[in-house]
Amino acid sequence: MWSLLQTNLLLFILLYSCFFSSVASSLFPSSCQLQRQFHLNGMHKSGDVILGGLFQVHFFSSVGKKQKPNKETVGESLLISILYLELSYSVVFFFVSFYELGFRQAQTMAFAIDEINRNSNLLPNVTLGYTLYDNCVTLGIGFRAALSLASGQEEKIILDNRCTGNLPVIGIVGDSSSTHSIAISNVLGLYRVPMVSYFATCSCLTDRQKYPSFFRTIPSDAFQVRAMIQILKHFGWTWAGLLVSDDDYGLHAARSLQSELSLSGEGCLAYFEILPWDKDMDELRRIVNVMKKSSARVVIVFAHHSRIVNLMEEVVRQNLTGLQWMASEAWTEATVLQTPQLMPYLGGTLGIAIRHGEIPGLREFLLQIRPDLHHNNSYGNSALCTGEEDLDNVDTEFLDISNLRPEYNVYKAVYALAYSLDDMLRCEPGRGPFRGHSCATLQTLEPWQLVYYLEMVNFTTPFGDQVSFDENGDVVPIYDVMNWMWLPDGSIKVQTVGEVKRSAFKGEELILDEDKIFWNFESKKPPRSVCSESCPPGTHMVRKKGEPKCCFDCIPCSEGKTTNKSNSLECTSCPEDFWSNRQRDHCVPKKTEFLSYHDPLGICLTATSLLGTFICAVVLGIFFYHRRTPIIRANNSELSFQLLLSLKLCFLCSLLFIGRPRLWTCQLRHAAFGISFVLCVSCILVKTMVVLAVFKASKPGGGASLKWFGAMQQRGTVLFLTAIQAAICTTWLVSSSPTPHKNTQYHNDKIIYECAVGSTVGFAVLLGYIGVLAFLSFLIAFLVRNLPDSFNEAKFITFSMLIFCAVWVAFVPVYISSPGNYADAVEVFAILASSFGLLITLFGPKCYIILLRPELNTKKAIMARRNGSQKIFHIQ
Repeated sequence: MWSLLQTNLLLFILLYSCFFSSVASSLFPSSCQLQRQFHLNGMHKSGDVILGGLFQVHFFSSVGKKQKPNKETVGESLLISILYLELSYSVVFFFVSFYELGFRQAQTMAFAIDEINRNSNLLPNVTLGYTLYDNCVTLGIGFRAALSLASGQEEKIILDNRCTGNLPVIGIVGDSSSTHSIAISNVLGLYRVPMVSYFATCSCLTDRQKYPSFFRTIPSDAFQVRAMIQILKHFGWTWAGLLVSDDDYGLHAARSLQSELSLSGEGCLAYFEILPWDKDMDELRRIVNVMKKSSARVVIVFAHHSRIVNLMEEVVRQNLTGLQWMASEAWTEATVLQTPQLMPYLGGTLGIAIRHGEIPGLREFLLQIRPDLHHNNSYGNSALCTGEEDLDNVDTEFLDISNLRPEYNVYKAVYALAYSLDDMLRCEPGRGPFRGHSCATLQTLEPWQLVYYLEMVNFTTPFGDQVSFDENGDVVPIYDVMNWMWLPDGSIKVQTVGEVKRSAFKGEELILDEDKIFWNFESKKPPRSVCSESCPPGTHMVRKKGEPKCCFDCIPCSEGKTTNKSNSLECTSCPEDFWSNRQRDHCVPKKTEFLSYHDPLGICLTATSLLGTFICAVVLGIFFYHRRTPIIRANNSELSFQLLLSLKLCFLCSLLFIGRPRLWTCQLRHAAFGISFVLCVSCILVKTMVVLAVFKASKPGGGASLKWFGAMQQRGTVLFLTAIQAAICTTWLVSSSPTPHKNTQYHNDKIIYECAVGSTVGFAVLLGYIGVLAFLSFLIAFLVRNLPDSFNEAKFITFSMLIFCAVWVAFVPVYISSPGNYADAVEVFAILASSFGLLITLFGPKCYIILLRPELNTKKAIMARRNGSQKIFHIQ
């Protein structure tokens, strides 16, 4: 179905072209004469092998209303697009202009073929000829010329089976237009006739299935787009506007640019506008207003210069300055835009240009051209020329070969066909690439055979550029980067400031000489063109809702996360023992915290512990020195000494809770604490029981109770009760030992070193056992608090146990709720408070008597009391 549609559309185009040719021939008899017999203007040279060429030598200008075809209809197919492009004009007046640069490009092909024919190393014994046609920048004419080249039948085209006219060509150099090349390649590709374009850049032509025999010596727009992106990236321009022409060239470039920006993430488009075909002032005014309101300072334009002229008129009218223009190769060197009136706006433009090259001998060849030199040259016929003019003294762009760009591509295209033909003719029979290892010959040459060799051609031009084609028929890409310089004297210069190329080793590479670039700004520096300024280290980007990805807010990293790069998408969490600094740009070691000997709290607790130890030592010394005095003997001196030693251990064990926790300190601190306090409370419990036994012994028949509380029984009881606590501690340490622990629960930015208790049950049993003994001591002491005793020993024990129990009952909830090292401080405080409570209440009154009231420390004073107290001496 599609093939039938193609055929019908092509026939319709041909019939339309016939009609258009008849009209044009009646209007322009001197050039582009499209007579009723379909005569085409061109140049011809005979040879063994003929190469064809399509060039823009003349072009039509029209005055009248131009109607743009329906966009949706045009988009249905390329062939339909071609048809509508031809039918999109309602012409009122026609003018014909001679395009001397197009004529120079055609002459460059003739020069290249003459040069090849003189080269004995390339195509020896084969003479190349050519047939070059003028397409008049008109699709119908160019399409018909291509069919004539492929068939060799100029007069009847493909509608007649007779072989008249020139020989069919083996390959065609052209066309210059992407739209023309698409149309022509659609047909030539069916017959595999190779076509090498020197100016068609549309990336759509890389589709090998649609265009199997299309090649080009100019990079595709896909590479040009990537070159643009590299320039944007180099200068940090992430926010740019895009203007394109409404044709294959502009629309495919726009699609490619949007795709590349999306994939690379290097930038965003602030706006995307399609330039109108005609001088639609309302539309142009709207586009310029969009540019004016946008914050983008960079404008990329993929369009032919004819579209930009109308736009610049509106830019000048609104005085829109301060923009950095980026030009595609279609208008980088457009002289029509390089005027003093436009340079305040377009000065400093950066553009992509076709690779320039040098072709030695071309100027001399051009100087030999005369209108009547060859009867087969119908390009340059003009009644204004006699053929005797001396062109060497004429300042004309035609002879200026200092900046050969399209001509250089034409030169490479001709040589590519010649080298592929040479490779084919050098094939050795029996070792060829075709069926049965056969080779192609000039007599049996099929176009597809030349395509095979063209795909593998590889040579280097005299200028030093390598020419080869990839799998899509594209040449090894290289572009020049141009800059529009506005000189102080008002003159304009477009200079080369760099190049963009791709190589097998370095990939795509941008080389710029920034010192040579002219910037049309007061700062003389590249402008800033970003939607949002870069996010500094310590922040990450959060895209603004409903806006392109280049528009974002910079949000500081949360605590514990950092980023040391600009424009980070997310922040990275710090390692376990690190935390983010205040700027959130790097991780720093977390502060370590524990109950240190260097902290004020640690110093106070240490001093208090040592003070308590010292007081115990002093009291112990006093008691030892006065051990034979009645008051010491009356209060069970041995238990008093054991109690003082245990209190001393209680004071000292608190030091294990101070300092950086280590395994041995964690294991020892609770065991020492538990055993020391059990020893202390056991002494108090036994002492209380002795007081109770003495009281009972003072009653009739109660003397037997004292034999159960002799010295040995007292020591045994203390040892037994302490051994139980030792067993609890041993079981705890073996089953689930306390270990050092880095606690980050309370403070994320701190590491609190503490001792994990290991087994909560073990810790609870340890405290519970101490509590049970203390409660028994308190209970017994409370029961005997009113016993007759000169020194109220039972009351002192009751009061001391009351303090002890109160401290440790309060300790439990406070300890559980205290964060980090404060838990250790609470436990140390409880140890010291309870120890001081026992020391002061039990030994304070006795020391007072011994030191300050020695008259009370006599046997007489003690005997003056009740007789029950006499029994105390009996049990010492």
